[in-house]
Amino acid sequence: MRIAIIAGSNHRKSTSTQMARYVGERLAIGGHTIDFWDLYSQPLPFYDPDADTDPESVRQLANSVAAADAVVLSTPEYHGSVSGVLKNALDYLGGDQFDGKMVLSISSAGGAVGVSSLQHLQVIVRNVHGVNCPEWISLGSEQRRFDDEGMPVHPPLRSRVDRVLNTFIKLAEKLRA
Repeated sequence: MRIAIIAGSNHRKSTSTQMARYVGERLAIGGHTIDFWDLYSQPLPFYDPDADTDPESVRQLANSVAAADAVVLSTPEYHGSVSGVLKNALDYLGGDQFDGKMVLSISSAGGAVGVSSLQHLQVIVRNVHGVNCPEWISLGSEQRRFDDEGMPVHPPLRSRVDRVLNTFIKLAEKLRA
């Protein structure tokens, strides 16, 4: 299966991006093709609904998500919501990219968990006609630590990620069928 991952942080050492990369690696090990978009290294211009055409970077992202069988969205939690750069990217996208696709949400928060941003992502996904995975990945406190190879240091988190990805893939395959 082809899976698009959008890492929605504009912070160089973002733990939500680290988790998105880890998730991509786990999915690739499972034989899936990963198209990874990091909004830190591949920023998009501000959404402009009055523009006659989208910039090339936006067309590339839209094509990537449209070609995917499933999507992973990852965000830091800023002030109880998704990051501005991820929201900006999602403003460019819609039903043409997400319609009927399974979407897994990931959040990393400075506190215990990042549930508010995950709930906001659920609403956005519904509005672009994606299908929310019933499980999500939320990082908080000690769970936000990664080793030098990009592996989460917290062992229970690694097993939870594998469990969530198993559910995500099974449901994505059913939607694709």
